[in-house]
Formats: sequence, C-alpha cells, structure tokens
Amino acid sequence: MARSLIADMAQSIGSIGVAGLPTIKKVAGTLTRMVPIPQPLLLVGPGSAAKLGRAIADFGHQRVLVVSDATILKRGLAKSLLQALKAGGVDAVPFGKVLPDAPIPLIDEGIALFKAERCQAIVAIGGGSVMDAAKVIGLAAANKKKPAELAGYFRGLHGPVPLYAVPTTAGTGSEVTVAAVISDPKARRKLVVADTRIVPDMAALDPELMTGLPPDVTAATGMDALTHAVEAFIGDWATPHTDRLALAAVKMVWDHLPQAFSHGGDLVARERMALASTYAGMAFTRANVGNVHAIAHQLGATYHTPHGLANAMLLPHVLRFSLPAARKRLALLARAVGLQGSSDAELAKAFCDAVQALNDRLAIPRRLPALQEADFPALAKAACHEADFNYPVPRRMSPDDCQRLLRELLPEAAPPARKVARKLAPKTARA
Repeated sequence: MARSLIADMAQSIGSIGVAGLPTIKKVAGTLTRMVPIPQPLLLVGPGSAAKLGRAIADFGHQRVLVVSDATILKRGLAKSLLQALKAGGVDAVPFGKVLPDAPIPLIDEGIALFKAERCQAIVAIGGGSVMDAAKVIGLAAANKKKPAELAGYFRGLHGPVPLYAVPTTAGTGSEVTVAAVISDPKARRKLVVADTRIVPDMAALDPELMTGLPPDVTAATGMDALTHAVEAFIGDWATPHTDRLALAAVKMVWDHLPQAFSHGGDLVARERMALASTYAGMAFTRANVGNVHAIAHQLGATYHTPHGLANAMLLPHVLRFSLPAARKRLALLARAVGLQGSSDAELAKAFCDAVQALNDRLAIPRRLPALQEADFPALAKAACHEADFNYPVPRRMSPDDCQRLLRELLPEAAPPARKVARKLAPKTARA
C-alpha cells in the first residue's frame, strides 16, 4: 500500500518532479506505520508441516487445494503434510504446476480447479512463486476476478479464502508478506498484487523440507533473505520494530548460511535460516526494500535472472554506492556481525567488503554472462523509475549511477583466440 501512496501522491502533484519525492516518501512512510499488517501463526521445527496439516483439519476444512510445483511433489516433500490432511479427514486436491514467477495462465488453471473441486481453503508448499500463486488464486476465487484485475493495491472487495503456507526455501519470506508477484507472459512483465489480507493465516517452517536444497539454491535464497533485511534496515522507513527483526535476520544469515550451504542436512542451520527469512520478510513488509531490488527486478524481467541470485550479485555494489548516506546504519550492521573498525566509516566499508566475501564463500558469481551493455539505458531507466516511485532508499540512484553499478556485473572480455589456443595446447599435448 505504501508504494501505491508514493505513486498516487506524486501523480496528483504532477508538477512537483523528482526533487519533491523525498517529501512525498516521508509522508507515505508515516502513513504506512499506521497500517495494521497481520502476521501468521508460525509453527517452527522438524515435523511442523505435519502439524500444520493437522491444524487445517481442526479448522474444519473438508477439501483444500494444495498449490505446489512438479519438483516438490516429485521429491515427496509434501508427503507429511498430505498424510496429516488425510488422517484428519481432509481431501487434498493437488495443483503442482506452478512455474517461476507464477505465470497468469497457470494461475487461471489453479482458480478453475479450486472452483471445480469446491475447495474451501488453500495450502501452498514451495518457494516464493508457489506461495505468491496461492495468494492470488485465493484472492481471485474470493472476488471472482481475473489475476490481472487484482494487480495493484487492495483491488479485491473481499479477502482471500483461508490461506496456509509451507515454505521450502529460506529466502523470499512470502509466508509473511502482503504482496504476491505474478507474471504476464504475453506482455512480458511482472505484476504485483498487494493486500494486507493475503498474508497467510498460518505457516510452517519445517527445516526437514529444506535439507535437500542444492547448494547454489541455498546460497541465492539465503542472500535474498540477507538483502531483504539489509535494505529494510538502511532504508528511510525503518522503525525500532523492523530494526529488531532485520538485525536478527542479518546475524542469523551470517552465522548459519555458510553451514546450510556446505552441510545441507544440518537441521539447526536450516531452521535458523528459515526463521531469518521470515524475520526479514516481516521487516521489509513494513520498511520496504531499495535499489538492489529495483535493479534486480529488471535483470529478472530482461534476462530471467533468478531473483535471489540477482540480489546477491548486486548487494555489495549497491551498499558501497549507499555508503555516504547509510554509513551509520551499515556500521551498526558491521557491529552486529562482529566486524572490527575504529570508526563508522571503517565499519561500514568492512561490512560492504564482508558481504562480497560472503558471496565468494558461497560461490555466488561476480559476473552476469547474459548482461548486455546495449541494454543499460533501458535497464537503468526502469530501475530508477521503480526506485523513485516505490522505495525509501538512503541514497537516490540516477540512471548514470545505475549504469555504473550494472557495469560491475558485465562479463569479462574473453581472451583472443590465439591466447586461448596457446593455453589449451600444453594440456592437449599432455593428454
């Protein structure tokens, strides 16, 4: 809703220009602090997915739509949940077709199935796209509207049907957020459905469902959670409450993501990362995000770069760009994770460097092979517009600033063919 306020207020004062946006954002930030945002009842720990299934049965639902994706169902990650539903006398109608970015045609299929099977509630088990699809299916079914008609803020007269969530990755925080991102393949764009009522009623953070995540997915989703927490903390809408959540999330990611990455079966590390993702989700739902997300969204739309990976690659560069304005806040983050420095300036720089070092430790690439310099003007224009009219960033980014940040991700030029041949020749001879 806050992001809608910024755009609407700026539009109504059309002559104010970009220079007046800081004032508009301050007003919007004040208003958002007064908006009540519900939080789901959380079940945490091994076996919590089954406990959620039993709770759904206790609530009297007789038939529920289980929204997921093909991989989750094939790997049997929904088994404990489905068994608990069955034991409680609940008929589960599986819908395992969700794809990344939740395309509208598939959401339409889910809505049709929900109605045809006369389901009474929805439970999502999967990553962010699965949970977002479930939110939109539930809201569309309750309001008899098409998904595209719900894009924007509070576009439904009624709240969604009862929603429950079981995240299988630790990154998006969608189980506690007020927004759902879906995609329109025809228009080649992403749409945001935002409504405080689409926060799930209950969520289960079950680390047993996350132990099989590949290391690269663990790394990208974990850095996604870190980005949420950091941007919520350094942005201008931070509150004492969001600060507590963000600081806890940053410290938990710092302490447990490397372990979850290198020892995927560690239930303690997985549970702590699941909680970190949820805390970060709660923080940015109120305090919002920033320039990292503004650029990452364009990389996702143009090159289909996974959102968590784009966030991870951009985070250290955007933090360095933010240093002049965010020095004190970054220094607080540095202290929170145990870094040393004799001044705020030293600590802030140390935190930026440590984020890059964490990326390297997690094998996050520094370069984006798909990135094309010819796309920079369009990418920068879209990213700056998104940031200007959506996010309470500590330092405003100009198109030139954005292009400089993008240049940090350009793939390095390949060596001339002759040099490659000379490098490969000795290996071939030895073979």
